[in-house]
Amino acid sequence: MGEPRRGRRRGGVRRYRFTEGPAALTLRIPEVLDSQYGMYVWPCAVVLAQYLWVHRRSLPGKRVLEVPTGPSCHPPSQSRPCQEPQGPRPPFPSLPVTRLWFQVGAGVSLPGVLAAKCGAEVTLSDSEELPQCLRNCRRSCLLNRLPHVPVLGLTWGRVSPELLSLAPVDIILGSDVFFDPKDFEDILTTIYFLLEKNPHAQFWTTYQVRSADWSIEALLCKWKLKNVHVPLHSFSADKEHLASSSLPGRHTIEMMIISLAQSDGT
Repeated sequence: MGEPRRGRRRGGVRRYRFTEGPAALTLRIPEVLDSQYGMYVWPCAVVLAQYLWVHRRSLPGKRVLEVPTGPSCHPPSQSRPCQEPQGPRPPFPSLPVTRLWFQVGAGVSLPGVLAAKCGAEVTLSDSEELPQCLRNCRRSCLLNRLPHVPVLGLTWGRVSPELLSLAPVDIILGSDVFFDPKDFEDILTTIYFLLEKNPHAQFWTTYQVRSADWSIEALLCKWKLKNVHVPLHSFSADKEHLASSSLPGRHTIEMMIISLAQSDGT
């Protein structure tokens, strides 16, 4: 058997099936074995999609943004010490009736596609420097009969015309964006920028625990943000296999919700 031709990449379409009682939803996601990380589904994306599926009844008619990897924003005023919110941690926050869903760093956009199929108004994004990831993101939409879902090129740490012209959002989605510590501040400055423009919005994110030494607590304080931990068992994601797939496997995945520390009601 000869060597594969240069420039050709192996890939295919993987199916993810979410079920709860008699309800079921199957999504078709294109994946490419490529050095660009955004070309295939990561364990964190399946966990975030499961959270959306369990709470799908709250999605119809609501607005969401799924995000890339980070833009620098104007800095906030002098930061003050942050404290962990007191009292019980809600498994699903109370939100405005109308929501725009925005997934940043969407990659193959499993969470954003699921939200759109459940009736949310979704905008997907990935790095403007990776056109192949943006094309794959659009392909995910087409395979799932979502031709009108907008896909934007955004990059962590860069204030672009696309970022400045975004419509109001209520939910920002991001799976495994906290991958490399050198990018953490760019990511959180971008999130701060979006939340400052949308004070009632929240950033829903899942991440894989790769090192006990990595932390975003100091940066959350710097940018006047707070986070609430969401236990995986509260949305049936504490399993090695979700959505009829082998993910998340034995990876340690966590979920948290980030919002402005001084938003109304805090």
